[in-house]
This record gives sequence, C-alpha cells and structure tokens, in this order.
Amino acid sequence: MFTGIVEEVGKVRAVGPGSLAVSATKVVEKTGLGDSIAVNGACLTVSAMDPASFSVDVMPETLRRTNLGLLRPGSKVNLERALSVGGRLGGHFVQGHVDATGRVMTLKAEGPAVIARFAAPPEVLRYVVEKGFIAVDGVSLTVISHDSTSLSVSLVGYTLKQTTLGGRQVGDTVNLEVDIMAKYVEKLAGGRSGVTLEFLTDHGFSVTGSLS
Repeated sequence: MFTGIVEEVGKVRAVGPGSLAVSATKVVEKTGLGDSIAVNGACLTVSAMDPASFSVDVMPETLRRTNLGLLRPGSKVNLERALSVGGRLGGHFVQGHVDATGRVMTLKAEGPAVIARFAAPPEVLRYVVEKGFIAVDGVSLTVISHDSTSLSVSLVGYTLKQTTLGGRQVGDTVNLEVDIMAKYVEKLAGGRSGVTLEFLTDHGFSVTGSLS
C-alpha cells in the first residue's frame, strides 16, 4: 500500500527482458530484498539493490497495463516506498495496481499551477468523481472535472518540481489508478448506481457532509 506522495524521482539505469534497474538514493534507505517500491505508480518487488540503485522484475501483465514498457535508460520515474504502519498518510490509499493508461490531452497554465487533462478509458472514468482521488503515474491528485472521455487535475508547483509530471508533454502516456474505495462501494451496491448516504452508513462507511 502506498500514499501517492512521491519520495524521489529516479532514473532508469537499465532495461532488460522482464527487468528494470533504477538509480535512486532515498528509496533504497531501509529497503531490503523483497520489499515493494512503486515505480510510476506500479507496485514492484525489489530483486537486487546497492546503495545507489535497485532492480525489480517486471511481469508481462505489468508491461501490458502500464507505461513501464515505454521506459528507456535515462527515463525519469516517480518512486515511493510502501507505507509503513504508523506513517503519515498525506495522499490517499494507493495500491500500486495500475488500472489502465491514459494520455495527456492538454496542459494549461493557471497562475503557478497547471491544469492537466488526461484522456482515460471507460473502465477508469466510471469510478471518477469531482473532488475524488486519482493516482497519475503514482502521484495522488484531486479530480477537478471530468466528462465521458477525460478528467482534469490541477498540478501545483511542488508537484511539478518534485515528480515527473512537470516534464510531461501532450501525447505522453501515463499510468492511472482509481480510488479503491469507489470499487468497494460499487461491489457492495451490486453494480447499482445512485448510492445513497444511507447505503454507505448501513455498510460501515463513515460519511460526513452530503453526496453531490
């Protein structure tokens, strides 16, 4: 489990058949073989490491469902270690299980921020709500608007500087993971739409305010 708060931007050192080596410093601290690191939001298991880098195995399914297959030596990637028990949860619960990829449609400056719009498939957009969470390349972001084919987020200055999103261009492919809570609610509702406050309360969810 992750939070979507990127700890470090690493650089791909080598790409091999079913493997990926990444140069990094912060995320290798207190990390051991078998531990999990999110690379562009995809949860991967550390198979080798040294003080300045780590290696992971990448399954064909991961390559099919994410943008990791597009990485080349020198590519920058967002990195986050798994959430430790008792640690601060600054973003939202991110599993590291990428649902699908999206595409950067537009990037529009708005003061010190950038409004980014991403094309996304229906299997992602069905779980997207205004002011809800979305993980883009492993970065926890708040949805500010959406329609039947896309969603928009606001990238603040810190995010632009401290993650790979600041270097994204129109047409780039990004990893998308929806908020797992949306999937659980749908499952509990039996696939029905129009979930009410009463339904959520009856099924153990703590809800304040109102649904809109």
